[in-house]
Amino acid sequence: MPAHPPISENTLLLNRSRQAVWHPCTQMKQHEQLPLVPVTRAEGCWLYDADGRRYLDAVSSWWVNLFGHAEPRINAAITAQMQSLSHVMLAGFTHRPVVELSEQLSALTDGVLGHCFYGSDGASATEIALKMSFHFWRNTGQDQKTQFVSLAGSYHGETLGALSVTDVALFKDTYAPLLRQSATVPSPDWRLASAGISPQAHAQACAQALESHLEQHHAKTAALIIEPLVQGATGMAMYDASYLSTARALCDRYGVHLIADEIMTGFGRTGTFFAYQQAAISPDFLCLSKGITGGYLPLSVVLCRDAVYQAFYDDALSRGFLHSHSYTGNALACAAALASLAIFKSDDVIASNRQRAIRWSRLAAPLRQHPAIRHWRQTGMIWAFDVDTSVPQFAQRLFSAALAQGILLRPIGKTVYFMPPYSMLDEEFQQLINGTIRALNHTLSLAV
Repeated sequence: MPAHPPISENTLLLNRSRQAVWHPCTQMKQHEQLPLVPVTRAEGCWLYDADGRRYLDAVSSWWVNLFGHAEPRINAAITAQMQSLSHVMLAGFTHRPVVELSEQLSALTDGVLGHCFYGSDGASATEIALKMSFHFWRNTGQDQKTQFVSLAGSYHGETLGALSVTDVALFKDTYAPLLRQSATVPSPDWRLASAGISPQAHAQACAQALESHLEQHHAKTAALIIEPLVQGATGMAMYDASYLSTARALCDRYGVHLIADEIMTGFGRTGTFFAYQQAAISPDFLCLSKGITGGYLPLSVVLCRDAVYQAFYDDALSRGFLHSHSYTGNALACAAALASLAIFKSDDVIASNRQRAIRWSRLAAPLRQHPAIRHWRQTGMIWAFDVDTSVPQFAQRLFSAALAQGILLRPIGKTVYFMPPYSMLDEEFQQLINGTIRALNHTLSLAV
């Protein structure tokens, strides 16, 4: 009898994964037709499967990998930290990496946000900020301030508290009976502006809607939570920075906290270290995660003002912020974060990114001119566009077509975006543009 051909390592791994692993943000049945991609190693901007095929990581592995995979300086920092301390609980204990990281993060806010509370991921940071705001008002005798407001189309995570201030139906609707009610106000997303209305004018019109809401409901509102400049999961909605400065003024006027969710936009993604800096303001709470460790280890943090911290500083245990995570302030993650911050300084990353953004936008011109593309937009190191198409399951089909071109894209509905590692070379970005054009043309040819 003829021998059966050997089963590749890729096939073995994906079959085992499909049986044993419940993958996130995924309808598992789709993997009957759409194979998983088994990644065995990564280097620079490239992911490699077991058969040696490689894929250009155009989304920084879900927006976390800032400096490419296997970055030698971050590798060395984690290895060195492992020799002395991997982890110790942060309740009653402390260690040098978490102290130094907290000091450096505070310095990046010009000392305005001087206290760091650590969690494990972005949703955890959202939960911490919401609870901390609520508890602040309780500790200061304003128990009625229990409600929150967010932008239409906002995304702040998928735990129950975070979902309560998220406005993406795909994630939220199923769990609606479990969630606290919160309010939404119009998004300053410039794609929603009427014809002839500038992004700034649209932002100010939306700010007027926020003012109307706060005027009526400020007595019961604890905080406004917002993704500064770019709303990610709703389709990379970008807006004018003037909305942030007006929102800050309104929060001050009406006695409402401003929570800046920079889980995605922080660490240079928008052209400044933090996106809110483009409006020359400071929030009351700053939520960070994703790129904080350069994409190596889970870590999140909420920075707050001293006035918030002082409201909890008391002899009574019940007035303390009684929230914790087992891996809070993990030493290895903090060491990775410190190494990442050191790269920002040594490589002058923010200035270099501004030049990259100019060069890469020029390289992207042929894609921008594609007849199916609408609303081409860019903020710092984030590019996005919408596709005018009737192709069913467009996102899934473009994802597959891009993989065939050796590119990892992850479309959001009919929105395609690039959020590449800062270490990507010009020639690699050119490959990204060329491969995306080919993948897009192939996908559009499937229209019926």
